[in-house]
Amino acid sequence: MKKVITYGTFDLLHWGHIKLLERAKELGDYLVVAISTDEFNRLKHKEAYHSFEHRKLILEAIRYVDEVIPESDWEQKIQDVKDHNIDIFVMGDDWKGEFDFLKDYCEVVYLPRTTGISTTKIKDDLR
Repeated sequence: MKKVITYGTFDLLHWGHIKLLERAKELGDYLVVAISTDEFNRLKHKEAYHSFEHRKLILEAIRYVDEVIPESDWEQKIQDVKDHNIDIFVMGDDWKGEFDFLKDYCEVVYLPRTTGISTTKIKDDLR
């Protein structure tokens, strides 16, 4: 079984998130999604509308997602790849090159972002 992992906050879920999850799942058989905990978001100075528990509940209901795990710090990615027997690490291409250090442990794929939508755009439009 080929296992894929991706990371994010996944707050204010939108169709760009769904397309990312769909494309990530197409790369393998099992998709693990690591979502930032509320405490980690505070450390990153990132504000999420939904709590970790609610974001986890929403993601677990999406058919492309097989497992949701917490992301508590920047340094856990290597251990997550090892612990979950990950074959492919996936992120949006706005992070291109940032996670190349994981190539020693798994394949790293940067997927193009969905144009025309983002959580930031939603928040800006609502203002």
